[in-house]
Amino acid sequence: MTEVKSQARYIGLSAQKTRLVVDMVRGRNADEALNMLKFTPKTAARAVYKVVRTAIANAEENFGLNRTDLYIKQAYADEGPTRKWRRFGARGRFKPLLRRSAHITVIVAEKEGAAS
Repeated sequence: MTEVKSQARYIGLSAQKTRLVVDMVRGRNADEALNMLKFTPKTAARAVYKVVRTAIANAEENFGLNRTDLYIKQAYADEGPTRKWRRFGARGRFKPLLRRSAHITVIVAEKEGAAS
């Protein structure tokens, strides 16, 4: 069985928020996942949509797989580096701002019964 991997790194969203979207599409048919992501009103849905679309395109172009036979085998969002910004508060206090980032990985594969 052929697996095709696609990654997006240093996305400017927290991994926790991105995981909410990634969990929705894991295990689904590729076209069904794209349709779900297109109409999901979360900011992370756009980034996940691009990664899924890229994985499908890689499978079609580089491996000659049929789009209808693909499903999302694995999908996960890991934490990327956190940028620390400083913000000064009242009475000389220091208020750190944490700008989190994420790495999104999607692996698509052919269904078991698909004809090669």
